[in-house]
Amino acid sequence: MPWKLGCSVLTLLVLIHAVQGNVPENIDENGYLMYCPCMGRFGNQADHFLGALGFAKSLNRTLVLPPWVEYRQGELRSRQVPFDTYFNVDAIQRFHRVMPMQTFMEKLSPVIWPPEKRIAFCYMERKSLNGNTEQSCNAKEGNPFGPFWDTFDVDFVDSEFFGPLNYDVHHGRMAEKWNEKYPPKDWPVIAFTGAPASFPVQDENRALQKYLVWSDHIQQQAKHFIKNSLPKGSFIGIHLRNGIDWIRACEHIKDSPNLFSAAQCLGYRNEKGNATANMCMQTKDIIIRQLKRTFKTIKEMYKQNEIKSIFVASDSNHLIYDLNEGLLRMQISAFKLDESNPHVDLAILGMANHFIGNCISSFSAFVKRERDAKGFPSSFWAFPTEKSTKKRQHEEL
Repeated sequence: MPWKLGCSVLTLLVLIHAVQGNVPENIDENGYLMYCPCMGRFGNQADHFLGALGFAKSLNRTLVLPPWVEYRQGELRSRQVPFDTYFNVDAIQRFHRVMPMQTFMEKLSPVIWPPEKRIAFCYMERKSLNGNTEQSCNAKEGNPFGPFWDTFDVDFVDSEFFGPLNYDVHHGRMAEKWNEKYPPKDWPVIAFTGAPASFPVQDENRALQKYLVWSDHIQQQAKHFIKNSLPKGSFIGIHLRNGIDWIRACEHIKDSPNLFSAAQCLGYRNEKGNATANMCMQTKDIIIRQLKRTFKTIKEMYKQNEIKSIFVASDSNHLIYDLNEGLLRMQISAFKLDESNPHVDLAILGMANHFIGNCISSFSAFVKRERDAKGFPSSFWAFPTEKSTKKRQHEEL
């Protein structure tokens, strides 16, 4: 709970440190917002980031940029990768005030968020994994929760349950309600146990993707590969999801019409149809057939812009041999990175002349949003739903 004194928590803390002569410059009197990106891998975390950015903007608090949570094979604990490893912080500043978490913890937290005032925010009680019966957010229990906060030596002394407030600040007075209940003068920092955002990304926040600009390092690697590894000319970028975890997830597609990022194709209320098995998991025949149709369409539309190659990003099988064999007569070859690097994969896909992605995948959704912001063309596997075999064969004749 905030201190019940004649002046605000923030003012008192600043006064104390002013006497000590160590008050940092540019403290945001509107407060700060931080969170653990503790759900899923990069695609899910990116969806959540856009929502958190929109949320921070609506509350007019500086967003503390969390590191990206990554999981390495054979390692029990997650790794935290600094936000600016992959993205340009200055580009986000064009939309709203942000600050890397490392900078916040080193320069500001001793003044406005000392250890004895660190309170975890969650909607409701989070059950303990260790049998603890105390009502709490249990913000550090489990992986990646514990490793994330441990990276910055953060422990929480209390929990704040903010329900029935929610994260939808695009409808009604929700942002005002947050600021009324948690004014920055009393609550300088709001630290969420998870992202203050929905998954998939709320439709109103999709356009914020334009502020996620790849870091110079990632862009340089992507451009180097395109220049030195792909034949000179235009190329199509494709994303294939076919790992064993994805195969198992696709088994539930009939019972989960809004599975993962399906809304990017079908709409948030399934107004554009229902998800199909082929949208989630494609056969080799579907992939090669759709590629051939795409080549034909592009050639007809851009007669001087004929496709010379395909760049493949995949979580498992890139199907390089199958693609090269299936497209042999068209003299188009498939390529992939020599070593796995999903962020460079994403950057290359974003630069392709055309992109084909997976409707259900949040990884594909990231690329689609980036390309939409740039006005680049994209399409999806098996969407819209293919015509019947007989009708398709008749038209091809």
